[in-house]
Amino acid sequence: MHLHRCALCHIDLDGVSVRRGGQTLLQDVSMHIHCGQLTVLIGQNGAGKTTLIRALLGEIPHAGSIRHVDSAGRNLAHLTTGYVPQHLSFDPEMPVTVRDFLASSMTRRPVWTGVGRKVREEVRRALADVNAADLEETPLGRCSGGELQRVMLALALHPAPDLLVLDEPVSGVDRNGLRLFLDTVTRLKETRHMAILLVSHDLRLVREYADHVVLLEKNVLVQGSADQVFQSPEFESVFGSGTGEEVEA
Repeated sequence: MHLHRCALCHIDLDGVSVRRGGQTLLQDVSMHIHCGQLTVLIGQNGAGKTTLIRALLGEIPHAGSIRHVDSAGRNLAHLTTGYVPQHLSFDPEMPVTVRDFLASSMTRRPVWTGVGRKVREEVRRALADVNAADLEETPLGRCSGGELQRVMLALALHPAPDLLVLDEPVSGVDRNGLRLFLDTVTRLKETRHMAILLVSHDLRLVREYADHVVLLEKNVLVQGSADQVFQSPEFESVFGSGTGEEVEA
């Protein structure tokens, strides 16, 4: 399959395969994650989306290569990856504010001894970047689903990543919170020119927000614009007839 490559730095996956316990979880996955674009990974449950993310994060061994390369195709020394999971597991009764939560990743000093002025300013900037400045003093356990995901996004952006991975981050979030989150991601994409990979089951929002769509079924069945993918025979074979307007995976 011919892959279009952008002229700036990007992340290349070439022949990525994962086998565990005698089973093939991914087979020869090749794709290109453009900087300054939102690439959305879709597919049915069991298609290998989570496995691909874990390979990108370096959590599991894989065959093939994952490279961060410059405009001339030369390997860059380091790939900084930010990650927003689907859910954050924590005790909602913990007496921890959003400020404490973020500050704990920005300093080696225990937050129970207090948060210094410099770190407070860092926290405020991080929250402002994700439209969450008003959450600084909110107890983490009192954040709504959408608010918590924006806090996690602020955390994923520190330090500034080359690749931002969003693993179904708006699952279970109300429609307003979902759109606010994706609008924030779009602004970050445009202003910071980072590569962003989003896993989503909401095909209506994929059509609206994605720059590039990859349909996965252990390998890449088809990739391209949302229209190209949703109108492909491969899409119909996985999801049935439809354009993505009515269908949710």
